[in-house]
Amino acid sequence: MVLASASPARLGVLRAAGVEPTVIVSQVDEDAILADLGSTVPHEDAVTALARAKAHDVAARLVGEPSQRGRTSVVIGCDSMLSIDGALVGKPHTPAVARERWHAMRGRSGRLLTGHCALLLVDGALAHEAVGTGDTVLRFGAPSDAEIDAYVATGEPLEVAGAFTLDGLGGWFIDGIDGDPSSVIGISLPLMRSLLCDLGVDVVSLWAGSPRTT
Repeated sequence: MVLASASPARLGVLRAAGVEPTVIVSQVDEDAILADLGSTVPHEDAVTALARAKAHDVAARLVGEPSQRGRTSVVIGCDSMLSIDGALVGKPHTPAVARERWHAMRGRSGRLLTGHCALLLVDGALAHEAVGTGDTVLRFGAPSDAEIDAYVATGEPLEVAGAFTLDGLGGWFIDGIDGDPSSVIGISLPLMRSLLCDLGVDVVSLWAGSPRTT
């Protein structure tokens, strides 16, 4: 398995689930892709388009490579964004934006959407593709202004979708979720298992220490 992402959270989910992927970070311009899609595209389609772009960017580097001859590989691309108030928001990048978002979403609910794309490469050629979107409702707590300032000051919310984490410091401010928690962290294990099945890949064959079939 090849993970087309620099996200330590996604890598951590896969490792905890028994998979040790090779990491090859995609080089796609996410802002440019979203701009091309336009503001009227359904939010689910936007995150899926980003996931596909990441997976195909990395797969293109592997296709035709001599190292891929006689091998079967799965390339995984994912992208997460928060859908709230009719807007699709990603990483805030700056403390000011993170603070503003938390003031706007505290005590409310939003949908964390994670697009997934799985590509099957056989003998150095792209064979099949499977895509899907994880959709999880989050119920945000109501942290005080001081708590928001302290959280933003840690730097954690600056480079994560929606300006929060479920598995880190942000977990203190999430009252509950409806859906798959692994999708909120960055990659949905149930959805990915379904996509791998569509590609004809048995997930247990990817577990570390399991017999590998090609």
